Amino acid sequence: MQLLQQNLDRFQRSNLSPSAKNFSDVIDPDYSLKTGYHVIFCKKNASDLAKLNQKMERIPKKVIIDDEADFATPNALINKGDVTKINALIQKLIADDGIYIGVTATPARLDLNNTFDNDNEKWVNFPPHEAYTGQDVFFPLEGEVAYSLRLLPDTDDSPKYLREAIFRFLVRVAAINLGSATDDNFSMLIHTSGKKLDHKSDKKPVDDVMNALSDVHSKKFEDYAHQIGRIASSLYGEQQAERILGYIVRNSDQTTTIIMNSERDKNVDFKSATSPAAMFTFVIGGNIVSRGVTFDNLLSMFFTRDSKHKIQQDTYIQRARMFGSRKKHLPHFELTIPKQLYLDWHRCFVFHKLALEAIKTKKGSPVWLADQRIAAVAPSSIDKANVMLDRGEMSFPIFDYAEDIELIMQANDPLGGLQRLQDRIGPDSLPSYLIQYVRRFLPNGAASVGLHASSTVEKMKDADKDKIERRKGLFGQVTRDHPNALHHFKIFFNNRGKARLIYKFSGNISFMKNVKNA
Repeated sequence: MQLLQQNLDRFQRSNLSPSAKNFSDVIDPDYSLKTGYHVIFCKKNASDLAKLNQKMERIPKKVIIDDEADFATPNALINKGDVTKINALIQKLIADDGIYIGVTATPARLDLNNTFDNDNEKWVNFPPHEAYTGQDVFFPLEGEVAYSLRLLPDTDDSPKYLREAIFRFLVRVAAINLGSATDDNFSMLIHTSGKKLDHKSDKKPVDDVMNALSDVHSKKFEDYAHQIGRIASSLYGEQQAERILGYIVRNSDQTTTIIMNSERDKNVDFKSATSPAAMFTFVIGGNIVSRGVTFDNLLSMFFTRDSKHKIQQDTYIQRARMFGSRKKHLPHFELTIPKQLYLDWHRCFVFHKLALEAIKTKKGSPVWLADQRIAAVAPSSIDKANVMLDRGEMSFPIFDYAEDIELIMQANDPLGGLQRLQDRIGPDSLPSYLIQYVRRFLPNGAASVGLHASSTVEKMKDADKDKIERRKGLFGQVTRDHPNALHHFKIFFNNRGKARLIYKFSGNISFMKNVKNA
């Protein structure tokens, strides 16, 4: 409901003619759809879609724009010979003459599900606006991060880390407002769990800090004030520290904490959460903050929610709530997160970026990568009869193999070797976008690239020798011969003189460095 309301509000403020209407308005029996054009917003649930279908049953040539199209729309029962309710209702809405346009930042699920027989060669890439900060900023392929990245120990979930993050948020808000002619409101998003009981636990440190700072006689006031002063001094210098501390104490009552458990919470002021109404706004939530909803003036994100099993790419990409119009305050922005979770999240975006680069070339179906820690999408959504998911590998069209190719794979300069290999086997079998991608991401210099000796597939019992492919992936362990490499290339060939190049991304990200000391 919150995502619908945000989008509806934007459309209504755009002076679009005709003006956008909520689904609840048009299902009124007295509201006629027989003449003219209509822009209708409807939440993607079975009850509302059923009512909208009934109202629009005789309306021809509808255009369905499905925002967050990879959520709820794909048929999760595709491998059971059945259809989910929402998928069926949207299909009914499209009918025989309708046009379906799916909008999403994570198209893998739609593609692997073959949702509405979508054609990935017709996908259109929409670049973000200039003020937008996204994956290139928060998960960069090279260089230092342009914001404050604080990496936590992976095994310690002590509440002191949340409390310290709260202190730093207060300091940054104060510093920004003291340097401005007017005071502004900012928010801190705390996302540690999907469980409601955990959300209440997360609220306690917030209440503890803000209550203590609003009462100079409280037992914790002196201790918290000292810690805030130390943080302010390390971030903005000793001369500013006293002013910042004074500002925080004077305005400590200008705070609100909003728990966003679910869309069914009738008493939650979602508007004050997404567009902060108090100077120090704290937003605590689970699944509801993981998709689509944008947060204005978000200045801090404390994210420790990990997965007990594999990280699901599309889910974690959608959880990147730090993305948005952040450029104005980006030097003050802070992401606090466990180190391994950041590394896994970073690899999600590496895989995602590679797939999107492949899509842009419009040379066949994109490859959606997965490995031992990262799943591309929910397994139930994959059309297993028609899809093979590469295990952390990208494979390219088959080419004719000859022994002279092996001399290229033994090159001392791997980057030069890649270019010579492309000249030898062609840009289809080694795409230019992949070479360009590798050249942009060389944290260990030339050692970041590993060219491996070729191998035959004839000894692999479970491999398809003619197609030169294997469901488990062709690559085995890749670190032994090239311990510092992130980009691994290897050719696999069969007895019929055919071969295929395999690319595998492996290893942690080594360029990370905080831009702040505290």
